[in-house]
Amino acid sequence: MFAGIPGDEERDVVFKLIDMLSNTYRSRLRDLEAKLAVEGQRIKELEEKMETDPLVNIPNRRGFEKELQRAILHRNRYQTSAALIFLDLDNFKHINDQFGHLAGDEVLKRVAQKLSSEIRGTDMIARIGGDEFAILLWHINVSNAVAKALAIERAVETIQLGTGHRTPLGASAGVAMLGASEMPAHWISRADADMYRRKAERALGPEYAAILAA
Repeated sequence: MFAGIPGDEERDVVFKLIDMLSNTYRSRLRDLEAKLAVEGQRIKELEEKMETDPLVNIPNRRGFEKELQRAILHRNRYQTSAALIFLDLDNFKHINDQFGHLAGDEVLKRVAQKLSSEIRGTDMIARIGGDEFAILLWHINVSNAVAKALAIERAVETIQLGTGHRTPLGASAGVAMLGASEMPAHWISRADADMYRRKAERALGPEYAAILAA
């Protein structure tokens, strides 16, 4: 045996030591990966919580604008059509005043459920704030989007309180088709403006609403 060159026994010890260290590091790596996965899931859950309305369990404005941004990117890439319906409840304050805020909360939940039943699985609804809701409709033209908005108005009017009595509730729905290179806030603003036109139309008639919009 040459000096400085380990024998078989020494090599076995070295290899065993390397193998032991390797196993230790692999185990630690697996532990770290597991911890990272748990933290990643926790972050995802927190983000979803921040983007979800806690009362009606649908996306809030933050979550909806995030989805609108994806819709705009998808539209620009694939030239697909999309419509935005902005819905404002009529007489909701009257319900709160007459029946109390708990009844108002129940109405908001039922509105969210009703809207969910009126759309396809590929579409999306959100509570923008207060008594305002928004709906994203995919692959739809303007005439069908307007027809859907009218159907949703009628559906909201059928909502009943727990007593079985129909609520004195209505809804005004505005429609805006997605334009090219549009930002989410501007898209929502156009649908919101059309909602106010529709609200005036329902209250005053189409002739007066046209004058106000001019």
